[in-house]
Amino acid sequence: MVDRILLGTYPTPVEPAPRLARALGLDEADLVVKRDDLLGLGGGGNKVRKLERTAAEALSRGATTLVTTGAAQSNHARLTAAAGARLGLAVELVLAGDAPDGEVGGNLLLDHLLGAVLHWAGDVDTPGLERRAEERVAELGDAAYLVPYGGSNAVGALAYADAGHELLAQVPDLAHVVVAVGSGGTMAGLLAALGTGRVLGVDTGATTDPEARVRRLAEELGADLTGGLRLRLDQVGEGYSTLPQAVRDALVLAARTEGVVLDPVYTGRAMAGLVAAVAEGDVRRGERTVLLHTGGLPGLFGSTAVPGFAAGLAPERR
Repeated sequence: MVDRILLGTYPTPVEPAPRLARALGLDEADLVVKRDDLLGLGGGGNKVRKLERTAAEALSRGATTLVTTGAAQSNHARLTAAAGARLGLAVELVLAGDAPDGEVGGNLLLDHLLGAVLHWAGDVDTPGLERRAEERVAELGDAAYLVPYGGSNAVGALAYADAGHELLAQVPDLAHVVVAVGSGGTMAGLLAALGTGRVLGVDTGATTDPEARVRRLAEELGADLTGGLRLRLDQVGEGYSTLPQAVRDALVLAARTEGVVLDPVYTGRAMAGLVAAVAEGDVRRGERTVLLHTGGLPGLFGSTAVPGFAAGLAPERR
């Protein structure tokens, strides 16, 4: 059985962020950005690593169709469509909400471009969305493979144990790696490689049980969680699809200090969590810190969190 199919380009770069570090109150050499947004396939992002393992499992089972779930602007859905195109597999996406009227943008545009079939599930929660996908797989039969929500089961999460070891080779003295938490697999894999003390997760509001999801996946990977999880829950605001002021400010800060573009749902919240962690002394000067850029740029151009975001962004003339 092949346990991995190469879909990305490795290792992803680690870039210094001295101006952002100074703006946060850290030393210039303290902060680097791990660029998993540059993984290559279908617009890039952390889901590429997970799909290398889940798609390999699908092929080993003889699947000809991948089925997965997500929000309307799901990065995971977009990258599943890209993986299917690369591997010659059909892809069906079960998405929350209703089909939009008129033109589409962001990840939805790319879903169509990549040839995915879309099914709209209406107003459902995450478990309801997952049930609808399971029903679709049952309708398709043995030729269909269900890629889990966010690519996050033990198979997919193992990819971020690999990524943790890759990161250690690049930044041997790392004290903190800050990561957005959605379906939980990325943080879980990092915990398996790096331990609880060095991984700081920032919840995005994608699920109602982020800690339970991360803990379950990490334990399946054999991680030692006796130190407890470092998981911030304070950047969700009014919900997953909203844009809290702290996240908006974090997006602007990263863009104007380093030219690094983050997305409003995942990496923007991770950045806001890092800002808060430095302010509170959880991340301190002299400690090597990694911000994991998990991608998501297409969502910036189509997310419902963005309306009104551009208002007031133009700097004053000097």
